[in-house]
Amino acid sequence: MKVEGIVVPENLVYSKEHEWAFIDAKGLVRVGISDYAQKELHEVVFVDVPTQGVQVKQMETMCTAESVKAVSEVFSPVSGEVVEGNEELVLNPELVNEDPYGRGWIALIKPSNLQSEIEQLMTPQAYGEYLKTVL
Repeated sequence: MKVEGIVVPENLVYSKEHEWAFIDAKGLVRVGISDYAQKELHEVVFVDVPTQGVQVKQMETMCTAESVKAVSEVFSPVSGEVVEGNEELVLNPELVNEDPYGRGWIALIKPSNLQSEIEQLMTPQAYGEYLKTVL
């Protein structure tokens, strides 16, 4: 779905801080920033990719993304342990802009409290409505 030119995939859940989460068949959560967030950042030139084994907490800073305009915190939509950081972003941070829902993902997390935390995130429809308030 699109909301005023912003792509909002319907197989993800979203935070008010514009991160997305995808829960895979193994129960792991792939995380990135939304199309809206990458457009706001503009040209991403560096991503401080979280490293394997780091513990993250829901809605606390997981890493930073630096653009030609600013440095922005990226918040974790779920609590848990980072299983993998997207090392491809170290050499190609622009993937966050080019493919925010694909190759531009940031981290894969083994969640510690998925069921209750996922309920605090927005459905694609709810996120679409939220976007209309910030656009």
